[in-house]
Amino acid sequence: MQNAALVGARPPDTSGGSAPGSAAGGPAAGWYAAFGLYTAVARGAFRRYSTYRAATLAGAFTNTVFGIILASSFLALWQARPHLGGYDQSQAVTYIWVSQGLLVTVAVWGGGFQDDLQDRFRSGDIAVDLYRPVDFQGWWLATDLGRAGFQALVRGTVPMLVGALVFRTRMPQHPLTWVFFLLSVLLAVLVSFGLRFLVSITGFWLHDSEGVRAVMLVVSMFFSGMLLPIALFPGRLGDLAPLLPWAALVKVPTDVFLERAAGAGLLPALGFQLGWAVVLLLAGRGAQWLATRRVVVQGG
Repeated sequence: MQNAALVGARPPDTSGGSAPGSAAGGPAAGWYAAFGLYTAVARGAFRRYSTYRAATLAGAFTNTVFGIILASSFLALWQARPHLGGYDQSQAVTYIWVSQGLLVTVAVWGGGFQDDLQDRFRSGDIAVDLYRPVDFQGWWLATDLGRAGFQALVRGTVPMLVGALVFRTRMPQHPLTWVFFLLSVLLAVLVSFGLRFLVSITGFWLHDSEGVRAVMLVVSMFFSGMLLPIALFPGRLGDLAPLLPWAALVKVPTDVFLERAAGAGLLPALGFQLGWAVVLLLAGRGAQWLATRRVVVQGG
């Protein structure tokens, strides 16, 4: 495969300030045009994923089956060890169903825009992306938000509804909890995007980020609490895991849903997610800046 090297290539400003309309109508018009653009990108991603109905339904069915298996296992475990990790049986079962709903919505396994971006590294089309008059990171974030919105409606709600019908689950006691839960899910998507963007952008140097993605998948599944609630982690591991960004993917949204993070504990939980989202997005911005100073694209 032929390699095309762009050495010292400096693309136009990708901060979003050159959005259409910014010069004619001032900063306000520029921000409005940029918002309209990224909203359109998100809608396009939503429609794109909605076309794969058979795959989506098959995935929802798979999540539901695994949810039933895991919920049954948790019931047996909690019968032997009641109130393990501070959860009662209904909370433990609910944890399983909420986490299954978040699995694809938050992209705990990775994927989403990463697959498209990796293909563009291999074909060399990534060079075209860098020269578009839109922000590189913002474009892919909008795409991922559209994807997450669709997955939340189908693969997020179907397993949770089935779980509520088949098992005794604990629903939020306060109506506002649903609002805070949706906000927590949105912040979880932002944190997930920040992590996945950093992984994908290594393709500027490695040409193929698949190895890094494989490592990240294992780390994410473990430290997010997808395999086992973080509250069950022993010793120093249990002290460290809640501080890592992966805890924002599953642990915090489930704590909000179960109202374990409520009242005075709600703001720190959401602040934890917001803090990591800002840190990771800024880190991705810095990595993007470094990558555009010297770009080597495989393919072409």
